[in-house]
Amino acid sequence: MSERYDVIVIGGGAAGLSGALTLARARRKVLVIDGGQPRNAPAEGVHNYLGRENVAPRELVRIGRAEAGGYGAEFADGEVFRAYRDGDDFQVETANERYRARRLLVTTGVVDALPDIPGLAEGWGHWVLHCPYCHGWEVQDQPVGIIATSPLAAHPALLWTQWTDDLVLFTNGQDVPGVPAKVKVVEGLVARVEEHGVHLRTGEFVPRNALVVQTTLAARMEAVQDLGLETSVFEMQGLPVATYIAADPMGKTAVPGVWVAGNLADPMGQVIGAAASGMKAGAALNMDLLLDAGAATV
Repeated sequence: MSERYDVIVIGGGAAGLSGALTLARARRKVLVIDGGQPRNAPAEGVHNYLGRENVAPRELVRIGRAEAGGYGAEFADGEVFRAYRDGDDFQVETANERYRARRLLVTTGVVDALPDIPGLAEGWGHWVLHCPYCHGWEVQDQPVGIIATSPLAAHPALLWTQWTDDLVLFTNGQDVPGVPAKVKVVEGLVARVEEHGVHLRTGEFVPRNALVVQTTLAARMEAVQDLGLETSVFEMQGLPVATYIAADPMGKTAVPGVWVAGNLADPMGQVIGAAASGMKAGAALNMDLLLDAGAATV
């Protein structure tokens, strides 16, 4: 019989580690299983995280593990390939092990789907950016290009004017209404990109120090597809931009015993928000376990 945990946390980023820290401090037996592939791994630093500004993503994970581990949280490295209900408990399987828990906290996050343009993936998180609050300061007053992937491109075009006056919007075949007058618009399709600019299919090269691209965010569900969680669609101006798992403000889902936190529940959230949601979910899980134990003794 496998060891039984109070809570297994699937995903060991800011949300998962914060939840584990909260649960461990509540004297719960908690296990964090993580595959070691954080969404923000390519980035040089985490920003807008009070007290940890500009910390490297993997360093933040190391610190979080040490803090949660100091209160007794346990860790297992590896990808979860299946999680499912087994009677009153849950079973969580990796390639080599099977674990059992009374509750689950799922913090698997989202995946950024990039447009199929050569060069974008290689620059992702370095000179290919998406969020000005995450990266705007680092490229302030520099030549920045925005590659449209939908009619919503006017939104980042307006937003990035806060950080630079040298903005070019590449329409890339999209009809983009409402572009601010101070943003230069370049029509035509993008052939490929490189670190210092954009090659159009016409043969024209437009120099840029950084590029902004809109991604589509997809909830990472492969490991937990057998739990019965259903994805919802997040829309902006009537267009789908992300999928996520709907939950109450504390992270409780429609599936009994399963909580979510981080970008899986809030695809537009930043790292500090993910950590906060993990803490709330951890506290709610602890109370849920207490109520369950109380009901069993009545």
